[in-house]
Formats: sequence, C-alpha cells, structure tokens
Amino acid sequence: MVDVREVLAAAVEQLGGEERPGQVAMAEAVAAAMEDKRHLLVQAGTGTGKSLGYLVPALLHRDRVVVATATLALQHQLVERDIPALLEAAGDQLEGGGTFAVLKGRSNYACLHRVREGVPDDQGALVELPEGSLGAEVVALREWIEEEAQDNGTGERDHAPRHTDRVWRQVSVSHRECLGASKCPYGAECFAERAKERAYRSQLIVTNHSLLAIDAIEGVPMIPEYDVAVIDEAHELVSRVTQAATDELSAPEIDRAARRSQRHIEGNEADDLADAGEVLRDAIDDCRPGRIDVMPQQLGDALAVVRDAARALVSAFPRDTGDDAGTTQAKGWAQELFTIAGRMAAGSDKDVLWMNERERNRGGNQLCVAPLEVAGPMRERLLADKTAVFTSATLKLGGDFDAVATSLGLAPADRGEKWEGLDVGSPFDYGQQAILYVARHLPAPGRDGLTQAHLDEITELVDAADGRTLGLFSSRRAAEAAAEHVREALPHLTTLAQGDAQLPELARQFVGDPHTNLFGTLSLWQGLDVPGETCQLVIIDRIPFPRPDDPLMSARQRAADQAGGNGFMQVAATHAALLLAQGSGRLIRTMTDRGVVAILDPRLVTARYGSFLRASLPPMWQTDDPAVVRKALARLAGG
Repeated sequence: MVDVREVLAAAVEQLGGEERPGQVAMAEAVAAAMEDKRHLLVQAGTGTGKSLGYLVPALLHRDRVVVATATLALQHQLVERDIPALLEAAGDQLEGGGTFAVLKGRSNYACLHRVREGVPDDQGALVELPEGSLGAEVVALREWIEEEAQDNGTGERDHAPRHTDRVWRQVSVSHRECLGASKCPYGAECFAERAKERAYRSQLIVTNHSLLAIDAIEGVPMIPEYDVAVIDEAHELVSRVTQAATDELSAPEIDRAARRSQRHIEGNEADDLADAGEVLRDAIDDCRPGRIDVMPQQLGDALAVVRDAARALVSAFPRDTGDDAGTTQAKGWAQELFTIAGRMAAGSDKDVLWMNERERNRGGNQLCVAPLEVAGPMRERLLADKTAVFTSATLKLGGDFDAVATSLGLAPADRGEKWEGLDVGSPFDYGQQAILYVARHLPAPGRDGLTQAHLDEITELVDAADGRTLGLFSSRRAAEAAAEHVREALPHLTTLAQGDAQLPELARQFVGDPHTNLFGTLSLWQGLDVPGETCQLVIIDRIPFPRPDDPLMSARQRAADQAGGNGFMQVAATHAALLLAQGSGRLIRTMTDRGVVAILDPRLVTARYGSFLRASLPPMWQTDDPAVVRKALARLAGG
C-alpha cells in the first residue's frame, strides 16, 4: 500500500513548500475516513495546505472521488497547480498514474450548435448571432470556440476571451435547451460531452458545489458514479445547495416562453400560456413583498392556471422533437415553467415562498421558492450513500463542530458513530500576530446605519493605520457613507468603495498601494486574499446577523423555534458567527502578517450570545481600549 505521508512529502517538495504538521494529520485522517466510510469534518486554517491534505488520499483511494469547491479561484488552483504538481511528484506511485478531470454545468461550455446554427429569437426561430449589436466580443468568442474545437480544447467559459454574461448566453445552452448528443449534428465534437467522457475515465473529478447539489440532491444525473465527495470551502455548501434548489417565476418569463413556442405548435396552447402569465401578473401586483406564509386565493389560482397552461403546452409539442433545436428549446422552457409553477402552487411546508420586489425595467416583481432546509435532503441523498469529507478554515462555530454538522445533515447525536470532527489548527500564532479590538464604548448599531460616533471611530482607526484598511460593512449604504467620511477627513489617503469599479480592479488598486482603503459588503467578506502590509486593519461595522425581513432565514429561524430549538442561535447567530470568522480571516494570510480586527459592535462583549461569536473567531489577543489599538496600528504603519 502506498504511504500517504510519502506521497504528500513528494508533492510538497514539488511545489517548493514545506510540510506542515496539520497537513500531515489531515491527510492521514482523510485517508482513514475514506477507508472506513466515515464522514469527516476538518477545520484547517489558512496556510495549512489543506488542498494537498485531501488530494493525496483522494488520488490514492481505490474508487472515484469527487472534489467540489465553491469558488472558481480554488478550482483553478487545484487543476492548474496542485493536482499537476502532485501527479508529477508521485504519479508513478499511483494506480494508473493518476487521472483527473474538471466537470461543470452545461452552460459553462460553449455550444457548437448554437454558434454554427444560430440563436432562437423571441419567437423561437434560429437566427444568426448578432455580430453588429454585440460587436467584437461575439466575433472574438466565435473565433475562439472554433479554434477550441479544432484543437480539442475544453471550450470552457473560464478560458474564453473577455466577454459579458449577455454575450456568453449567445454561445451556450442550459441542460433543458440541449438537443442531446445523439440528436445534435455536432454531438461528437461537443465540449460538454467531451468533459463528461473525460470524467468517466478519471479517478478524480473536480467540480463545484452547485453541480454536486444538482446531481446528488436534485437527482439530475450530472456526475459519474463515485464513492467519496470531498467538499472544500464547506462553510458555503448550505447556501450553494439552497441556491441550486431555488426557483423563480415572473410574468415576463412566461410571456417569453409563450412567444418562443408559438411557431412550433399548431394549437392555441402558447396563447393560453401568455394569458395565464397576465393572470399571474395581476396576482403578483396584488401581493406585498416578502415571505408568503398563507397563499392568497388569487395567487394560488393564478399559479394553478400557469401550471395547467404550461402542461398543456408541453403536451402540444411532439413527444420526440428530433434535431430541431428551436422546438427542443421551446419545449424545454415550457417544461421548466410547468415544474416551477407546480412547485409553487403545491405550497409544500418544506418550501419557503416569497415575492421579490424588482424594478419594472428588470422584469417587475417575481415569485421565488427555496427549500426551508437542506439538511434533510443532504442526509438522505448524499450522506446516506457516499462518504463525505467537509473541510474549510471555518467549521467550528462557538467552539465545536455541532452547528455546522447539523446544518449539513449530520446530527450532533451521531458523533462518534457516523462522523468525526478534526481541527488541525493553524500555522499562525494569532495571539502574537493579531489583535481583536471590540469598540465597547460605541452605541449598539441601530436601523438607521452608522452614527457619527461610528464614522469618527472608523476615521481615527484608518488614520492610525495610515490606510491599509479593509472595511467590511453590513450594507452598501454603510460602506459608501464610511468611504465618503474618510475621504473628506483623510484626503491624503485613497479610499475605494465597492461599486467604484469591478471587484478585481478594486483589489488590484488596494494591493498596489498600502495607503489605500477598500470598503465594501458581502463579496469582500469571503475569498479576498491580500497578504502583507496592504491589509493591516480589518474593520467590521456590526455583527452580520441576517436581515429580519430576509424571507428564507426568518422562515428557518421560526421553524427551529417551532421544533423546540433556539431559532436565533441555530440560524441567526450561526450565520453571523460564520461571516465574522470569514471576515476576520482576511487579516492574517501569511506567517509574517500583523494587524488588527476592529469590530464596532459592543454586543460582541455585552450580549449573552457574544461568547458564542467570539469562540468562533481565531484566538487573537483581545482588547476594548482604543488607545492601545491606535498605538499598535501606528507602530505597524511606521514599520
């Protein structure tokens, strides 16, 4: 039997790094869990090298393993750096030399049929791609796609020339729009089909959380049969599974589906669907935004009308649409409307229905439906059949794994029987490298946003740090207000706010000049990696509880209360703890980083739930003395 430690050491050497104790412990634990078919949660701090900690046992495992990530950045790191280095270092010790493939949703691959035959217009007729209206992006993409086909490339969106979402939709299809390999004249060349073929021939498949959820939980076969699922960035899994199982419905979508179907059927079913859409529009207009606990009679009737009209329209199409792309796609859209309207009309207590308010120019208000919880489906459709390894830098909340394990479908009562939690620690000395500052003297945050005292505190902290500040705010309004105040008070520093430019450009500016500040919202809390003196101060304006009017989170909190639990702690506090840990994690990214996490919400130390939240953070040295913190920041800024 090949030794895990031996292969890991060779891979680390190939990458020019050094082996860490936590990495070795993780690799051995993952290998044992795979062998024993036991679920495992591994918290591995930033810098542990956790990707090799699971890749080595995954490639040594006798059966196929799927690795699922939440972000493209990590996926790229795995397939372009870590796995190739591992195979080069230890391929001769792996059975068959080790094989891997990347598998994504169909819409992530260019569609040769759509490129070569045309795109359906609103009536469903295939028309040439609009070179004139969408300009050079379309032309460049078409040329690139043909080159990919000629060179046996992957046709993946991530490797394409720069383009917008709108342009990509002109050259790709969803799984419902796809003709299928057997009917498509370009099936033998199809990028998505080739990706599936590579996956079938591979020992290791790298994919994303959404595709894993669709395959395992939605029951749509997307991934070849596998034995073990390794879920990295597992703190994101519940939200990604929820997103994958969320459906939306609006009157304009119904109208578009009806228009696209008209030329492909002989009867009046498409007109009937369009009329049903108008009935739904009136019902939606009479609904108040927010969660719908009791289905209004008018809305329930309208959804039933849409469901029945969509079902009749699907039946009006030929059973076999052959190789007619326009007909196949129009039928697919109608089928999707039938499924969504039926789900909403059913009013299942396992779903949450709400009305999302949107501007008229964005299609007007829409209905949304999402699962009340995903723990049950995860337990029944993934964990019951597969071995799962969950890993992240943030899995222990409140000091243990129970909260996250429960959300993933692993009940705390199962500990020691079906799953195990392992914290392999961090290579960082948080007590020496970081200060947690809680501004106890500030007023508790209110609904009206940042007070003058908060704005003054932010400015004084930024001034002491001489820039070098990442500001994480609970709302876009708060981020913009803080940025404006700091710009006026400290004009010698550059202060950027999310929305000033695209996030990659803002990150480049932030990294490029240490005297720059970057203020933003949720997308900055997770995944932004800015090591070094660029970021020596992370400011968090308030504990990031979910909004009280969030339809899904409030429904989950209420359900937990009704089940005899503590909805606030199980849902709201757990959500806040996870984000706080992720946000705080932006500060220390390397062994030499130093800095301060400043939380401007006194409830972190004054409220009863504060101890749970603090126990979820890295073990930083803590103070509530503003003078101590400003002196520390000034020393760091002075070198």
